Amino acid sequence: MFGYRVPAPDEAMLISGGRRGLGGAPFRVVTGHGKFVLPVFRKTRFLTLSMCEAEVTETCVTKQGISLHVRAVIAFKVGNDTESIINAGQRFLSDQDQMSILTGRIFAGHLRSIIGSMTVEEIVTERQKLAAEVLDTSKLEMAKIGLIVDSLQIQSIDDGDTGYIDAMSAPHKAAIQRQAQIAQAQATQASVEAQQVAARNQAEYARQTAIVQAEYSAEVDRAQAQAAQAGPLAQAHAQQEVLAAQTELAQRAAQLRQQQLVAEIVRPAEAEAERIKVLAIADAERMKIQAEAAASHDRVALDRMLIDQLPLIVKEAAGGLAGANVNVLNGADGLGEIAAGLVAQGLTILDSVRQNLGGQNSENRAAKANAPLELQGYSRTPDNGVEGDEPKGSGSAS
Repeated sequence: MFGYRVPAPDEAMLISGGRRGLGGAPFRVVTGHGKFVLPVFRKTRFLTLSMCEAEVTETCVTKQGISLHVRAVIAFKVGNDTESIINAGQRFLSDQDQMSILTGRIFAGHLRSIIGSMTVEEIVTERQKLAAEVLDTSKLEMAKIGLIVDSLQIQSIDDGDTGYIDAMSAPHKAAIQRQAQIAQAQATQASVEAQQVAARNQAEYARQTAIVQAEYSAEVDRAQAQAAQAGPLAQAHAQQEVLAAQTELAQRAAQLRQQQLVAEIVRPAEAEAERIKVLAIADAERMKIQAEAAASHDRVALDRMLIDQLPLIVKEAAGGLAGANVNVLNGADGLGEIAAGLVAQGLTILDSVRQNLGGQNSENRAAKANAPLELQGYSRTPDNGVEGDEPKGSGSAS
């Protein structure tokens, strides 16, 4: 619309002509809204409210007399209040670039003043303190010209060729280098140890893996060997059982054959031997009896009869022994005992017969003693009155 003017958001519109502004200012200040301005009777100008920058590069002398080249950057702007806009408009409206030049000069003076009261160590180590002191000393002066400072940054401090800062930093550099070397050595040692630990772990893992693989391989080999031996082992066990059965059968057959040989050969042979022994004993006893009978004339007939009958008795007993199924426990000794028993029984019978016959003979002899000679068995001859000297029954027993 014709005559209606609106300032930008970062601008202040200054209207001159007509009535005066606040505080007797030669213009009125309009910010944030528009206003009708008569083209002929009023004049409109715009003052920037945006951020501006000023750079300061100054050679300053410290409290110790050492020259330092200081470079700083100042960020500033026109204040938002009406008073600051009026102050800045009256000073910089026709040439707004002068704000940066003037601000740089103001801060250069305050920077030299404050650095002159500090040592190099303080300046180097306390840059923020230096910037705060410069801002405090320049705040009032900047407010008078309608400017406010947002920040001050000390970008660089250089002592030129004096080497003071380098000398001052040498111990720190050495300490830092030493610490860096120590840290590097520790890091290297830690790295080597870590590598060694990793190598040991890998070796241990490889060893355990090899052991497990060997165990698995051995187990597989054992299983395969057992599987391969299962058939031959089963066959061998079967053959062994067959051989054991055959051996037991052979042993039983041998025992049976041995028993058969004992029953068929040994026992008959032993019985025959015992029979022969019994016959020999009987014959010897007969000879003894014959000898005793020859010595006793009174018992000649009786002894001869018994002697003649004794071999028949013993023979019959031996014949019964040969056909009997007798279990001999002590071998030849047992057979000897049996034979001796038979002979003893025969002799006992013989003694009993002798006693009986002896009693009868005694009675007969007593009767004969009282009887005539004819009745005693003697015959007389015509020459000597006795026909013979032997009894009538003195012949061999039938």
